[in-house]
Amino acid sequence: MTLREIRSLIRAVPDFPKPGIVFRDITPLLAHPEGFNATIERLAEQADGTDPDAILAIESRGFIFGAALANRLALPLQIVRKSGKLPRESIAIRYELEYGHDHLEVHTDAIEPGGRYLIVDDLIATGGTAEATARLVRQQQGIVARCLFVVELSALNGREALGDLPVVSLLSF
Repeated sequence: MTLREIRSLIRAVPDFPKPGIVFRDITPLLAHPEGFNATIERLAEQADGTDPDAILAIESRGFIFGAALANRLALPLQIVRKSGKLPRESIAIRYELEYGHDHLEVHTDAIEPGGRYLIVDDLIATGGTAEATARLVRQQQGIVARCLFVVELSALNGREALGDLPVVSLLSF
């Protein structure tokens, strides 16, 4: 399946969640087994040469792609969640939102010093969540091998927030 065909499975929903926003709905892609499988294959290809030790999947839609990719690559999956959602001891990092701030957390044993991690999410917009995840990795002396996204909203310049980190997005809108 080509990237063009995968792209056709992502629906544009105008004025959601508020007027003027075009939401990129991945649920048609998830409901299409061939398209979803092709997307995971494409992400796996982008992991080649990065020698990762684990996948870090960002809440919540990143869990879908991260879990499938971890399974495909036979790698451990670690999850990055919003504050207060992890059951064991965790470390947190604060990040800025358009209007305010939030926190992300990961279990304290999820990131090993010197370990190489693929950060995976469905979409990069402003890059704040991925950048905070990268800071969590660095704070624990881990290495971001690559940031992988299915969709990039290029007008929002999320790549800039990630600085010199290697970033790959399969589709750009």
